[in-house]
Amino acid sequence: MRHRNPHRTGAKGPDELRQQIEHARSRFGHRVTRLVDRAEMKGRARTRAADLKDKAGAMTVQLRVGAAQAGHGMQDRAAKAGHLVQDRAARAGHAAQEQMAKAGHRAQEGMAKAGHLVQERAGHGKHTLRHGAEHAGRTARHDLRAPRPVRAVMGAAARHPRPSLILGAAGAAVVGAAVIWRRIDRSA
Repeated sequence: MRHRNPHRTGAKGPDELRQQIEHARSRFGHRVTRLVDRAEMKGRARTRAADLKDKAGAMTVQLRVGAAQAGHGMQDRAAKAGHLVQDRAARAGHAAQEQMAKAGHRAQEGMAKAGHLVQERAGHGKHTLRHGAEHAGRTARHDLRAPRPVRAVMGAAARHPRPSLILGAAGAAVVGAAVIWRRIDRSA
C-alpha cells in the first residue's frame, strides 16, 4: 500500500528523507502524547466522577440518618408537650369539678335550710294564718266596701282554709327559694 503525501512530492535525497521521517515521528509523537493525555483526562474524570458519586451516596446516607434522628427528636418533644398539655387540662378540669361540687353542696345546704325554715314558719304560722284568714273572710264577707270579687275569694278562703294555707305556703317557699338563689348568685 502506498501513501501519498498531497503537500509534498517525494524526498530528493537521504538527508531529506531522514528529515521527513524525523518530522513525521515528531508529529506522531505529539499526536500520541495528546491522545494519551486525553485518555488520562477521561480516566481521571471517570475516577473523579466515581469518587463524587461515592461521596454523594455517603452524604445522602448521613442526611437520611440525621433527618430521621431530628424527626424522632421532634416527635418525642411533641409527645411530651402533648402529655404536658393533657395533664394540665386534666388538673384544671378536676379543680373546676371540685369547685362546682362545692358550689352545688352549698346551694343544696342553703335550699335545705330554706326549706326547713319555710316548713317551720308554716307550721308555727298555720294556726295564726288560719285564724287570720277566717277573721278576714268574715270581715270581707260583711264589709261592703271591698269589691265583689275580693269578697268572693275571701269567703271561699274562710269556708275552705286548708287549700288557702297550702297556696300561701307554696308562695312563701317560692319567694324563699328566689331569695336564696339570688344570694348564691351574688356570692359567686
